[in-house]
Amino acid sequence: MTVKLDFEECLKDSPRFRADIELVQSDVSELETRLEKLVKQCQAMLEAGRVYCHTSKSFVSGLRDLGQHCSGDKTMEVKVAQFYTHAPFAQLSFYFQVHMDVRRFKDVRKEFERSSECLEGALVRNAQAPRSKQHEVEEASNALLNARRAFRSEAMDYVLEINVIEAKKKTDILMAMLSLMESQAQLFQHGHQSLSELDEYRRKLNEEHTQFVLNSAREKRDMEQRHAAIKKKDVSYDDSIMDFNADAANGIPMEGYLYKRASNAFKTWSRRWFSIQKNQLVYQKKFKEQPTVVVEDLRLCTVKPSTENERRFCFEVVSPSKCCLLQADSERQQQAWISAVQNSIASAFQEHREDTHSPVRVGGGGGGGGGGDQENKAREALEEVQAIPGNRQCCDCGEPGPDWASINLGITLCISPFLPKVRSLTLDSWEPELIKLMCELGNTVINRIYEARIDEITIKKPHPSSPRGDKESWIRSKYVEKKFIQKLPETGRTALVRRSSGRRNRADAQDRPAQRPPLKPKPGRATLPRLTGLNPSDLLQKNNTHRDSDEEEEDLSGLHPGALLYRSAALQNFPVMADALAHGASVNWVNAAEESSTPLIQAVSANALAACEFLLQNGANVNQADSSGRGPLHHATILGHTGLVCLFLKRGADYNAKDKNQKDPITIAVDTANADIVTLLRIAKMNKEMREMDGAFGQSGDETYHDIFRDFSHMASNNPEKLKRRSADPKT
Repeated sequence: MTVKLDFEECLKDSPRFRADIELVQSDVSELETRLEKLVKQCQAMLEAGRVYCHTSKSFVSGLRDLGQHCSGDKTMEVKVAQFYTHAPFAQLSFYFQVHMDVRRFKDVRKEFERSSECLEGALVRNAQAPRSKQHEVEEASNALLNARRAFRSEAMDYVLEINVIEAKKKTDILMAMLSLMESQAQLFQHGHQSLSELDEYRRKLNEEHTQFVLNSAREKRDMEQRHAAIKKKDVSYDDSIMDFNADAANGIPMEGYLYKRASNAFKTWSRRWFSIQKNQLVYQKKFKEQPTVVVEDLRLCTVKPSTENERRFCFEVVSPSKCCLLQADSERQQQAWISAVQNSIASAFQEHREDTHSPVRVGGGGGGGGGGDQENKAREALEEVQAIPGNRQCCDCGEPGPDWASINLGITLCISPFLPKVRSLTLDSWEPELIKLMCELGNTVINRIYEARIDEITIKKPHPSSPRGDKESWIRSKYVEKKFIQKLPETGRTALVRRSSGRRNRADAQDRPAQRPPLKPKPGRATLPRLTGLNPSDLLQKNNTHRDSDEEEEDLSGLHPGALLYRSAALQNFPVMADALAHGASVNWVNAAEESSTPLIQAVSANALAACEFLLQNGANVNQADSSGRGPLHHATILGHTGLVCLFLKRGADYNAKDKNQKDPITIAVDTANADIVTLLRIAKMNKEMREMDGAFGQSGDETYHDIFRDFSHMASNNPEKLKRRSADPKT
């Protein structure tokens, strides 16, 4: 007998089980429809048989009359008498038995669906029970146990009924076929010659039917014994149902129901079927739905219990881009899921270590003949990043050979925590602008800012052998809560920096007054005194190559954090920029005294590619315009900074935005006869139009588009002097 459904699968109550149930119910409905159709055909056949019998009797009566006429001929009389046969059509009694089974199937199905609804309600109440009200928790737990016990009992009864009706379909239909054949053989016994070819077929069917009956009886007995044995056990708990199996045949080492909190404003909870497959954490509502990916790569995430929520049995799966809060049905399931995710992370890393030929991906694929040279240069640059002071050890615990980097902080780490914008040094792609940015900071510089007061506190810094939890706690205290940075004092400091010559050049290029008014804080915000953990000499060490000897010095000690970021962006002073952000500077701070300019526009004025990338990685708005309606892309186009135009277009700058003179960047580039910038702007526009024409199935970009922008990115980062070849030639 073919077993349609298994008892263990029904205890899981998985989407796969629900999908199989739907198939069985559809199959039974189709069986009932066909049986009804068969009965109607049988009734029509019986009616036709009655007509045939009536006509045959009339015909035989005529023959009898003829026989009586030939009464003197005994042979003729016998032959005529033998011609008459009375063999009425038999009713197909098998239908009524199967019909009774179908009706019982429906009754059991109703009980199954009722208990399923009760279980769903009990699960919801159990999940909603607050940990602070113990009597509600106990009441909900007891209700859940009773509901689960009743549901699984009904589910096993339902599965048994499904398998029994599946078996009886074969035996009863075959029995009916044999009965019909026997009736037809009796009806047409005088036409045996025409039916003799069915003898062998009937014999085989008889043998097969006998074997089916024996097998079905034996399997039915075994199934009933197993059913009775399982029902004796307490199946109210899930301890034996869900276990991690790394060698699962279907490639899914762990699966089961979890509650997921939505990331919207309502923070609603939804129950979904989660599974770990293909090194990803996914979920789905129904079996036939396409799974939704929660974590793209388990190597980039961590998992831990969550006690900050009112609901019980919660845990977090944290990746560099987001945090997913999940809830299990019990503490045992919570621990099982946490262990499963941790084991999957370990397995994924083990598979990666075994793949010794996995190449480092830097800067995307090579475009044209120079692609290989570009990749070699990029790899050399990445090695240069690792050679920055302090970068060969983890910024937080000192472990040698860190594998991760925070691109908005410019540091290297040994673990991938909950910090934003974390990338792998060996697995992820690295654009040349990011490599250039990473070379400007480093672990030593950032630790001077974020660990400025480490000697004044009692919190112990983790070391390489510290537990992961201690490292994560330190990272949260250091970068999120900022417990160790230098506090803002009551009086300022007297560190001096020079005005950027790039700002003066930008003023001349846009016909602005040579002398700017004094810097003022953003309206509505007080000017705060400043003091960082850096020495005054540190503030200037990276700017010596960008200054003229005749530039005047400016006192930045009393500036508001946003104003400090604004000034240091023009000076390309990355330690001061990082220090300003650490002290709460808004990356989009607006200087109302200088035409609502922003730090990003100041970095553009100095043609500071890495400074622009640093601001963008820390959340700068690439389209924020000044009082003239000009955004960073406008200013880069006016000044002929081709590398910055390429960077802003890659970061989503709007090339259609118009300033107060109703000029967009393309028009400005044409007016200034900058062929390189015109090319970049037009290719970006054409590429977007091509994607929009392709609709939902459009590609991420034309290959030529990627090749050109990749070449300009490498040139701007490694050979910026080559981008000046046309900007000063109006005849080009």
